[in-house]
Amino acid sequence: MSPIDILAKLWPLILVASALGFGLNLAGLLAYAERKQSAIMQDRIGANRASILGFKLWGLVTMVADAIKMFTKEDFIPKGANKTLHAIAPVVSLGFALLCLAALPFGGMVEFAGRTWSLQPIESPVGLLFVLAMLGLGVHGVMMAGFASGSNYGLLGGLRGAAQMVSYEVCMAATLAGLVFIYGTLDLQQAVLWQGRHVWGICVQPLGFLLFLTAGAAETKRAPFDLPEGESEIVGYFVEYSGMKMGMFMMTDFVESIVLAGLITTLFLGGWQIPFYTPAGLIGGALMLASFVGKVLLVLFVLMQIRWTLPRFRFDQLLHLGWKNVLPLALLNFLATIWLVYARTHS
Repeated sequence: MSPIDILAKLWPLILVASALGFGLNLAGLLAYAERKQSAIMQDRIGANRASILGFKLWGLVTMVADAIKMFTKEDFIPKGANKTLHAIAPVVSLGFALLCLAALPFGGMVEFAGRTWSLQPIESPVGLLFVLAMLGLGVHGVMMAGFASGSNYGLLGGLRGAAQMVSYEVCMAATLAGLVFIYGTLDLQQAVLWQGRHVWGICVQPLGFLLFLTAGAAETKRAPFDLPEGESEIVGYFVEYSGMKMGMFMMTDFVESIVLAGLITTLFLGGWQIPFYTPAGLIGGALMLASFVGKVLLVLFVLMQIRWTLPRFRFDQLLHLGWKNVLPLALLNFLATIWLVYARTHS
C-alpha cells in the first residue's frame, strides 16, 4: 500500500483531530485576545504581569501561566457531591462543543495526487441538525454540574443555564428556518456551494443574520448573556469546581463561540468561498482554509466587541428577549421568506 493510500484511509481521522486541535488552540488564544481587546477598549494595558526570564512577550506568557495554574490546582470535590457526575459534567460540556467543530466545512474539495480530498471532517446531509443537536446535548453538562455539586447555589445556576440554553436553542433553529428553506438542504457544504453560485446568505436573510447572532451569543453564555456564570455577583453552576475541571467549563464557552462563528461563516458569509475566485489545487485548498478561518476570526472579533460594550441583562430580560422578541421575529421572517420564494417561483 502506497503512502498516498495510507493517507487516504487516515484522512478523515486527521481532519477530525485537526478540527479539535484548531478549536482547543484557538480557545486558548481567545482567552489572551479577550484580555487585550478589553484592555484596549477600556484604555488599559491588559495582561502583562507573567514573564519568563524577564520576557513578557506582550502578555502571551499569561497563557502559559493560566495553563500551569489550572493543571496544578487542587481538584476539590465537596462533601455530599455525586463524584461520578461531578467528574463527567465538564467532559460532556466540552466534548459535545468540540464535536460541533468537526461538522463544519473548513474547505471544499481539493485535487491532489490523482485523488479528491475533502476539507470537511464529518460529511453529512444533515450537518446543520448535527451541530444543533450537539449544542443541545451540552445543556446536560451544565445541568449535571449544578446537580452533582450538592450545592443549592450550583443547582440554581444549573437550572438558570438550562433554561437559557434551551430557550435560545429554539430561537436559533427558528432563525435558520428561512435560510434552510432558501438553500433547500441541511448539508452545510451544499449551503456553502449554493452561496458560491448565487449570493451570500447575509444578503438574502439580513434579519435572520441579526437574530441568529443574538440567539447564538446567548446560547454561548457569554456576556451580556452570562447569567448562568456571572461570578462577580451571581453564583454559577460550576461554583463547586476547581482546577482543570473549571478550566474545561471556561474552555467550553470559548469553543461554543468558535462554533457560533463557524456557523455564521458557513451559513451567512459564504463559508470558505472567496469572491470572484475559484480555488484549485493545494494552493486553492490553503486559500479555502485561510478564507474560512479569517471570517471566523472576524465574527469572533465582533462577538468580543459586543461582550465588552453591552451591560449584563437581568434573567427576566434575557428570557423576555428570547421568547417575546427573537422567536416571534424569527417566525415572521420565516413566513415572509416562504411567501417571497413562492411569489418568485410562481410569477
